[in-house]
Amino acid sequence: MDSLPPRRWLVRGVVALLVVSLFAPAVTAGVGYLTTTSDPTNLRASVESPANGTTVVSIQGFHFRGYANDRKPARLVAVGPKGTVQWVHDGTGFDATWFYDVDPLENGNLLVTSTAKGSTLVYELDPQTGERVWTQRLPIHDTHDVDLINGDQLLVANMRVPNKGDRLFIYDMGDDEVVWRWQFDEHFPTSGGGGAGDWTHVNDVDKIGEGRYLVSPRNFDQVIVVDRSTKEITMRLGSDDDHDVLYEQHNPQYLESESGNPTILVADSENDRVVEYARRNGTWTRTWTLSGGLNWPRDADRLPNGNTLVVDTMYQRVVEVTPKGEVVWEFYAPWAPYAVERTAYGDEAGGPTMADLNVTGNYSVHGSAGIAPTAEKRTVSFWVVETFSGTPLENAADEFARRWSHVTPWIRPVWMGSWDFLYALVGLGILVGWSVGELVYQRDRIRRTVGRYVR
Repeated sequence: MDSLPPRRWLVRGVVALLVVSLFAPAVTAGVGYLTTTSDPTNLRASVESPANGTTVVSIQGFHFRGYANDRKPARLVAVGPKGTVQWVHDGTGFDATWFYDVDPLENGNLLVTSTAKGSTLVYELDPQTGERVWTQRLPIHDTHDVDLINGDQLLVANMRVPNKGDRLFIYDMGDDEVVWRWQFDEHFPTSGGGGAGDWTHVNDVDKIGEGRYLVSPRNFDQVIVVDRSTKEITMRLGSDDDHDVLYEQHNPQYLESESGNPTILVADSENDRVVEYARRNGTWTRTWTLSGGLNWPRDADRLPNGNTLVVDTMYQRVVEVTPKGEVVWEFYAPWAPYAVERTAYGDEAGGPTMADLNVTGNYSVHGSAGIAPTAEKRTVSFWVVETFSGTPLENAADEFARRWSHVTPWIRPVWMGSWDFLYALVGLGILVGWSVGELVYQRDRIRRTVGRYVR
């Protein structure tokens, strides 16, 4: 057999060493993760000031085409004032694949919105027994929010309807019929928003007064108020593609100032910030911004003490921050928390506006304990943004960084940091390229070998 020149083997050795070096951080992280914790979900807390009562966190988890990832479980978690886990509600035995909104009810139970295969599952959960009081299965796909109103009616934000038929509707459980409908295509241009399979991505609807509903059509970058009787949009914050105001937001909360100014607090998700807007003389003004150290926040609730409870999804945590951004309560809840409620205050607790507190302006999140297993001080995304800032590639780098930070956490193993994952991808790319190169280089030898067996 012809032997390869030593130089070829030297090149192969260098490439092999490079591939091993690139995979080594991910392998080391995986081994360390498996040997240092028996709980792959890694629920942990850091508390500066104990919370007032129980906090319930809805964790979306990861589920793809009927298969769940045990390392990224969907569940509800109840957390005590000092961060102690009180109970965990696993959706597996309840046919729930994702958990989305959770609302405290007046009787102390919880209204849970979750998805099941091909449908939406809404039920009342007794947290004391872990049993369902009642269950309603709706024949609609991937609904993020259902609210219980008027005793036995379900107010539903119905997204992903075929042919851009997204809508709001009210289903009366007693009469077993839909008693009210509101179609987005009668108020929004079908040329805007997202694609046909996910047009509005309406992810939240709340009753904020008699016949008044606060609605979040995420893919239109705006929050609206709909009047039930007239079906008119009476208030609108933001507009499609005006990302300076809102960028694919989640879970707005309606507040009013002492002087009666309508105010909206909202997790401005793709801008990685939480913002508060006040409406004065018919114009919306941003009065408060919380940013820095947030990665795709998807819920923000004002508490009666003036603090804000924030779901920081891609940093796998919930934080309570003061008006000036100091973290005083922090709970890490992998994987991909979606919504949070402080049950002592009921559904959508409410509290003072920042204008009433005389705290307006821009504030950064600070004081975090930084104890998340994959929380990094300087992630790939931050490095890309900082490196290319002020260069001709700044816009392209910002877009890459945003996509990287919001997409890769869904597919990378739970034990990996962003740098470990990047190194592994580069190593995989080199390995594939090396394999293809070897096939091309050795094609004559492969052809002769195969020919001997197929004659």
